[in-house]
Amino acid sequence: MIHNENPAWWTGTRGEWYVVIQVALIVLLFFGPSELPGWPEWAQPYRSAATIFGGALFLIGFILLLAGGLKLGPNLTPIPCPKDTATLIQTGVYGLVRHPMYSGATLMSFGWALWVHGWLTIGYAVIILLFLDLKVRREEKWLREKFPEYTNYQRRVRKLIPFVY
Repeated sequence: MIHNENPAWWTGTRGEWYVVIQVALIVLLFFGPSELPGWPEWAQPYRSAATIFGGALFLIGFILLLAGGLKLGPNLTPIPCPKDTATLIQTGVYGLVRHPMYSGATLMSFGWALWVHGWLTIGYAVIILLFLDLKVRREEKWLREKFPEYTNYQRRVRKLIPFVY
């Protein structure tokens, strides 16, 4: 059931702890160590290819994240529990993937990992993908409770990776 009260954030009843963990993972991705001493360096031509592909992934992810946020408009909230006044958006980028902001963040994570040529950073990106998938599962329970038509939307549109997953 959607919570209409406004309890203190640290109780986590609206998914606030997901946001805290997500921020910690993003900080780790961008500022944590990207490799360990003694690990092999990326050799050419893979290093150059990773830089180009990583930059493209990061840019595509940023565009997807931005498009998702703009399309949500006043529905946008940092916590996974939808606002009481929220409406279900199924068009635009939300017709391509149900969670474009999480998709974009995932692409940006992998793009950054490739850009910095970090073996550990690739691991952080995998953790972010797994975490966002977990967060989406909780968020979608709330969305199904709030929007009866969400189940049909789930059948039509993929969760995180367009046409795949």
